[in-house]
Amino acid sequence: MSDASALDALIQSLRRLPGVGIKSAQRMAFHLLQHDRAAAQTLARALLDATEHVHHCERCHTFTQDVVCATCLDTRRDHTKLCVVETPADQSALERTGAYRGLYFVLMGKLSPLDGIGPHDLGLKKLFERACDGIVQEVILATNFTAEGEATAYVISEGLRAKGLQPTRLARGVPVGSELEYVDLGTIAHALVDRR
Repeated sequence: MSDASALDALIQSLRRLPGVGIKSAQRMAFHLLQHDRAAAQTLARALLDATEHVHHCERCHTFTQDVVCATCLDTRRDHTKLCVVETPADQSALERTGAYRGLYFVLMGKLSPLDGIGPHDLGLKKLFERACDGIVQEVILATNFTAEGEATAYVISEGLRAKGLQPTRLARGVPVGSELEYVDLGTIAHALVDRR
């Protein structure tokens, strides 16, 4: 492989990351090769190690190095609550709030017919089995408030209702510290409908 080919391969690999375009990928590649080759080697080893050792938790589907993740094994958590999120990043965001102490099910995506992602691809059968295990009493749908996230929440809620469960959905509303005149109309409308 020539020098240009190796550099191009690095740039093209970096471009596969979300939100990274050609210029950002070039900047990262040039920086690592010109200023921080040790960091480039550390990054390469970390990526290789993660791809070899990180897999999905058997219970909640998040990333873990163990068969079952630490969250699922934590006896201090409320095992009667199950929060459904799209990604491990969403799970991490909820964890950082400190407001939720139940368990999770991570879909690893959302329904997207245009991208060929249907209910089977999200493991909804496994979710329904988990929700109906006799321990879970509340399923909280915490998918994103995008068109795909709403469709995903709808399909899950209909499936759970068919099994006799009544899921809940994250509330939507006006962000803390915001002024109404600057909040978009859709958010204000949802805040009025979901008022308590």
